[in-house]
Amino acid sequence: MPPIFDAHCHIIDGAYPLVPNNGYLPEFFSAHDYLSRAEPLGIVGGAVVSGSFQGFDQTYLIAALKRLGPGFVGVTQLAASVTDVQLHTLHLHGVRALRFNLKRGGSEQLDQLEFLARRVHEQVGWHSELYIDSRELSGIEARLRRLPALSIDHLGLSREGLPCLLRLAEQGVRIKACGFGRVDFDVPPVLQQIHSANPNALMFGTDLPSTRAPRAFADSDIALLIDALGEDGARQALWRNAQAFYGL
Repeated sequence: MPPIFDAHCHIIDGAYPLVPNNGYLPEFFSAHDYLSRAEPLGIVGGAVVSGSFQGFDQTYLIAALKRLGPGFVGVTQLAASVTDVQLHTLHLHGVRALRFNLKRGGSEQLDQLEFLARRVHEQVGWHSELYIDSRELSGIEARLRRLPALSIDHLGLSREGLPCLLRLAEQGVRIKACGFGRVDFDVPPVLQQIHSANPNALMFGTDLPSTRAPRAFADSDIALLIDALGEDGARQALWRNAQAFYGL
């Protein structure tokens, strides 16, 4: 099995501020906790993603990236008022993408998406990531196609939105193969459909620690992906696609 780049994980450190999201606060999951869980799986790098409960705080993310090491990058949430200097500083600390949490809120919403996505790409070369139910994609598909670089979390979550998700994958949008316990469809055939639409699209993630997921990540999810995609396709989804997309 190739080394694994975990394109979607969360670090929840009790030393840094958390913001309740609809009254929810997650249990702590430190960088040490993550490494203890991830290293036995062959994970040697990844993307630490800011959750809705972390708001626009960057201190936890910078600390987590220092602890995890050079194979890891950050995906953050930002207010529209962020300055160019702040963007470049975050880039130096290893942040490589901007997240829009349209599913749960907690970041700048749709009216700011296009402007901010273009700005961070022009300033520091970042792509944007969407946490969104794919049922909502069709209404903004034209806008999303205009963005310079984009990924969508958790296979889009919903069967109903798969046709739009596949069209976006064909156009170069990356799709995170994570959160298998969050979706309302059988995962293997959907992985195969996305891979067929664009072999560069899928990027595996553990989604650890799987906050609020009906079913948490299991080690067997990796085997599921390998069985669905075969050795070559799995190597792309587990390693090559994300490494290229995050510029590592």
